[in-house]
Amino acid sequence: MRFELFIATRYLRAKRRQAFIGIITGISIVGVAAGVASLIVALAINNGFRQDLQERLIGSTSHISLLRVADDGIKEWPVLLDRLSKQPHVVAAAPAIFEQVLISRGPRARGAVLKGMIPADERKVGDLLNTIKEGSAAALEETSPPSENSSEPETQKNPAASNSTPADDSPDSLAGVHARVAAMPPIILGKDMADNLGATVGSVVLVTSPQGELTPFGMVPKYSRFRVVGIFNSGFFDYDSSWAFTRLSDAQRLFGLGDLISVIEFKVDDIDKADVVSRQLEDAAGKGFMTTNWKEQNQALFHALNMERLVTYITVGLIVFVAALNILISLIMMVMEKTKDIAVLISMGTRTSQVRKIFIAQGVLIGVIGTAIGLFLGYAISYAGGHYHMISLSPEVYSIDYVPFAPRLKDGLWVVLVSVGVSFIATLYPSWSAGRTLPAEALRYE
Repeated sequence: MRFELFIATRYLRAKRRQAFIGIITGISIVGVAAGVASLIVALAINNGFRQDLQERLIGSTSHISLLRVADDGIKEWPVLLDRLSKQPHVVAAAPAIFEQVLISRGPRARGAVLKGMIPADERKVGDLLNTIKEGSAAALEETSPPSENSSEPETQKNPAASNSTPADDSPDSLAGVHARVAAMPPIILGKDMADNLGATVGSVVLVTSPQGELTPFGMVPKYSRFRVVGIFNSGFFDYDSSWAFTRLSDAQRLFGLGDLISVIEFKVDDIDKADVVSRQLEDAAGKGFMTTNWKEQNQALFHALNMERLVTYITVGLIVFVAALNILISLIMMVMEKTKDIAVLISMGTRTSQVRKIFIAQGVLIGVIGTAIGLFLGYAISYAGGHYHMISLSPEVYSIDYVPFAPRLKDGLWVVLVSVGVSFIATLYPSWSAGRTLPAEALRYE
């Protein structure tokens, strides 16, 4: 052990008459540990929210969306989809229709986003269909093209049929009801929406579109009865409470779009290059098209997370600053207490630089010990919180039902550098003061 480090460790083990300095030193170590642990936990929570939201958002929706500027739908979309899916960095492409609808069951109703899609293509660009907990998406597979007679929803022709019941409970009547329900177009609802509507797999819901038809009596909304074939639970409240899926052909008939679609969705091989790829796709699609990507759609959310991260660094970093002040006070008191010892060491040949290194080593030791304890506590708390979901949240407010923890090694390295660096800076003045000690003055009256 080097001479300076040996003396520094001996000074940290205070004797009985120096117990007060020992208490101050202990408080300094606790302060550093508390600051480091708090910073590790706060950064783990921030990273957890960022990763969880990013994974859910990117996994649930496409990376890039292509749509018409005039909002009149995309014509001849199979040719365009096939051509754009061969562009560089494009992994998959899928057609879709998004429209706002009202979904009701009896007296209960909820506004929703109805997405018409092809399940096989949808699974290539998003994961929401993989989160179905009840029922199955198999009913959404296109079996055969619809006949001309089914181009208009049955309930649009006869509104009273949506609430009609069989005249009797005979087997023939029940069989007819079951046959009519089975012939209804399928729909998949989010878990929270299904709970609010009181719907389960097999229930019948009424979907009303504001894209109505002009009649002599004014604008008449379109509506159709759908059979619930599945309920998905993504864990993301915005999707579970307001999204629904149906077949692309059923959505086209409900909204009267013919063979048009509203958007082509793309999945790319590198999400960080989504903005670059989106511009390439926009140029390849030609005039009249525009693109949006996941960064643009969630820009405000991730900007808020970045600001929260910065505020976390500042506020929790103040704890480390206070701990550094404790180290400063502890070393100043130590220098005052050890003035005679310093004078004896200098008179025995110890160089001034060595005296300074003694107190620098003492302060850095306090910082290293406190940092090590804080790292252990911070990562232990983060692991326990992330593994056992110890802190619950309201999904209606935070979109997720627990606080996610995602500690990173990189954050720990930065915290160590800042904590030890601040501890080192706190030793500069006391060590400089100790090096100025004059042996003759210190030992004059001894």
